[in-house]
Amino acid sequence: MTKVKAGVVSAIVPLVIVGALQVLRADFIAVDPGVRNDGIAGAGQRIAGLTATQRAFFANSRDDFEEVEAIEEGLGPRFNLDSCVGCHKQPASGGSSPAVNPQVEVANAFGAWNTIPSFIRLNGPVREARFKRNSNGSADGGVHSLFTIAGRWDAPGCTANQEDFEAQVMARNIVFRIPTPVFGAGLIEMIPDYQITANRRSDRTSKLAFGIAGRENHNGNDGTIARFGWKAQNKSLLLFAGEAYNVEMGITNDNFQNERDEDPACQFAGVPNDTVNPDAQPVTLPSGKVVTPDVLSAVEKFTIFMRFLAPPTPSATMPGGSASIAAGRQVFSNVGCAYCHTPSFTTGASSIAALSNQQVNLFSDLLVHNMGPRLADDVSQGQAAGDEFRTAPLWGLGKRIFFLHDGRTKDLREAIEAHAHGSVVNPNYPESEAHPSVDAFQALSEWDKQNLLNFLRSL
Repeated sequence: MTKVKAGVVSAIVPLVIVGALQVLRADFIAVDPGVRNDGIAGAGQRIAGLTATQRAFFANSRDDFEEVEAIEEGLGPRFNLDSCVGCHKQPASGGSSPAVNPQVEVANAFGAWNTIPSFIRLNGPVREARFKRNSNGSADGGVHSLFTIAGRWDAPGCTANQEDFEAQVMARNIVFRIPTPVFGAGLIEMIPDYQITANRRSDRTSKLAFGIAGRENHNGNDGTIARFGWKAQNKSLLLFAGEAYNVEMGITNDNFQNERDEDPACQFAGVPNDTVNPDAQPVTLPSGKVVTPDVLSAVEKFTIFMRFLAPPTPSATMPGGSASIAAGRQVFSNVGCAYCHTPSFTTGASSIAALSNQQVNLFSDLLVHNMGPRLADDVSQGQAAGDEFRTAPLWGLGKRIFFLHDGRTKDLREAIEAHAHGSVVNPNYPESEAHPSVDAFQALSEWDKQNLLNFLRSL
């Protein structure tokens, strides 16, 4: 087991009582305070400083983001859900998995024949499924849509077969991803590459003491730093939006013009479903509904919504009070968490004044790190290997329900401990870069652990 070098965590802060009703006792065990309930979402609003026109674009784009997609609008033939907000709902539009999983209801909506996979539960996270390997043993890693439109009354004649997910579960060939929150995404997009690189090179001696390295996931074409998605595999919000529209809902668009399933019996929109339309005129859908398409595509609207979406608002007092939160922030730094979860960056110049030269308190270095065999999913994306993941931004953590890339836990303490190498799931992977920090966390007093948990839930 890797140990932190002597003296690294010697500056742990003094004891702070974490709540007015708690008393000092030997058997106290630190616990995750749970989803912060301070009566406000603290998220889902537009960034400050937008012009009147930009505010109108944001409102219109949010409506599209929250719209439920229909067959006649391009849903399917294979899909995971029928709306963006269904995945990104907690605690507001743009967030992550809600408490009640909408995939359970959509599976058989409109008479669809789908069987709900065992890993999709009403009180579990929204998930997408990826297979590690193809049947011939070669690498897969792509998204396999959970549901088809077969059997729906609005998809007559489509008999597309649902994939056999239980066989993949039995073969241990399946891994999962949950939605990443997109709060403050426009600010993240505008962080200059040189800042990310400079931050990686900073504090090298201290980072090495904790076994922390990390690297950028560069775009394969222009060499710039990608930063969106669980493995920082997407360079821009426009690409991120287009891919999600196609992969998660089966809706073709300007970024992804071809259907993933080209069975002609399951095509109910004969051209790419959502594209820029400079000649937009009123049209009558098969249902008789008359609509006037916008010039902008839905993908561009989703991009605008994410780009103008404000970061979450942290709490200064909940949970545990301001003293506990301040103490927890110091512990967070002392045990090395801040070396990966970089507290802040500053944006560069943007054509949108509200995004220029803004502080971005995301708590992420936007690098991919080796997370060891316990979290490895054997899926490579771009330059990120099967055991590497982007440092997840922590802003908004106080309102999140599910943690880690696959939503395996609701408990923040369990999520921290999972960063250690744990059981040897794949002996080919080295131990997690975070393992020394987890060792340092485990060596804390329960009171310092509680302060740290309170700080994280304040974000």
